[in-house]
Amino acid sequence: MMGAIVLLHRWLGVAFCLLFAMWFATGIVMHFVPFPSLTEAERFAGLIPVDRAQVVIGVADAVAASGITEATRVRLVQRSDGPVYVVSGILLVRAVRASDGRDATVISADVALDIARDHARGRGIDAAQAKIVGRRNYDQWSVPNGFDRHRPLFRVALGDAAGTEVYVSSLTGEVVLDTTRSERGWNLAGSVLHWIYPTVLRRDWALWDLVVWTLSLAASIAALLGAVLGVARIKRRGGILGSPYRGWHALHHLIGLVVTFFLLTWIFSGWLSMDHGLLFSRGQLTTGEVGEINAAPNWRTVSSLDRESALSPAREIEWFAFNGNIYRRDRVGLGSQVLTGAGEMRRDGQARFLRAPEVRSLIARLAPRCDAPVVLADNDDYPSQSAVPGAPVYRSKCGDLWFDIDGADGNVLQRLDPSRRAYRWAYSAVHTLDFPVLMAHPRVRDVLIVGLCALGLVFSITGTVIGWRRLRSTFAV
Repeated sequence: MMGAIVLLHRWLGVAFCLLFAMWFATGIVMHFVPFPSLTEAERFAGLIPVDRAQVVIGVADAVAASGITEATRVRLVQRSDGPVYVVSGILLVRAVRASDGRDATVISADVALDIARDHARGRGIDAAQAKIVGRRNYDQWSVPNGFDRHRPLFRVALGDAAGTEVYVSSLTGEVVLDTTRSERGWNLAGSVLHWIYPTVLRRDWALWDLVVWTLSLAASIAALLGAVLGVARIKRRGGILGSPYRGWHALHHLIGLVVTFFLLTWIFSGWLSMDHGLLFSRGQLTTGEVGEINAAPNWRTVSSLDRESALSPAREIEWFAFNGNIYRRDRVGLGSQVLTGAGEMRRDGQARFLRAPEVRSLIARLAPRCDAPVVLADNDDYPSQSAVPGAPVYRSKCGDLWFDIDGADGNVLQRLDPSRRAYRWAYSAVHTLDFPVLMAHPRVRDVLIVGLCALGLVFSITGTVIGWRRLRSTFAV
């Protein structure tokens, strides 16, 4: 048995030593430079105040014009070519002109360029030299599945000092992603390598998932076999525990003993990032819950909210269904909004956010015997945060099943059953060290992550040297 373990670990180590080294090195980069995304603050800063004088049709007419029969949300935003309603269903999204209900899909590159320039101006970015550099379904930074409903995307280089590029949705005309030269460079040395994320592979999600899942599992097996051998090979000499090896083998053995626990948990938790419901639940709403939460309202009843005067200058106006009622939220600033409700829970008119009784009324339809919703603390063990600063996140516990509701827009942020709560610790906490005590001391967490990954990198380098020597001796002519 030990001979088989030695042989298997030896050749798995030869195959995966460079992969281990790459994962540890890129993990340090990823800790400081995440994958490019458009934050809510950036998106909102790029919005133009809505010109209500150009709005002719109402929300109900916009929904009808979109052709989305199960529309759940509608947003009114201003584009360079006029205001548009963005109508969203569970799977589909469409944009129609607020002036006449015509399709507002962006076909012209000139329109996309104007939209990008307005966005840049709102964020204080110099876009005098902006130009269209592509219109594609996929590139290195737009491969995540969240962009599927916006493809193809116009990529616009703004020509500023930071080398900013923004991506404009051809379906809605909204800016949905931005990158800078620095982000792109660091991510080529970080996330792209760490996630094995080349465009040609990642655009096929199923193939990418299979490749990374298989490699991660094989790497976990190699690490486990190494841990078994490392402990079995400990020798006692004069009352001191040591290694029977010399040179690079001894270094590999001793460092491996030091980092064994971290190595095993980190590699295994990395494999769990590809779990996708295999061992743990996915945290997704059931079909019945989706039907309750995303039930399409009668949009003809929204006329009373249409008649409400909009805040000026509102940059975004959204109508959404929640617990059978339709709400309108007018957003003036990133954290400044007014929520107006048409349902019986809103007899007093306006407020900034949803209130606990409104949330409780919805949750009662999802599960029996639920506790009253409570506002989630910032340091909760199972964190969840609204994109709107200052907005409450309500947690309602229905026995072992928990729901987190965004008080700003009524979205379900998390569905936590016991399996999903276990996954939070088995994957997120172990792999990124986002334990609450460490999140409260970010500098300590930084040092731990960098130090442990650096040790793992040195350990992997020793394995690489040993593996190279093994290959040379085995295949030497």
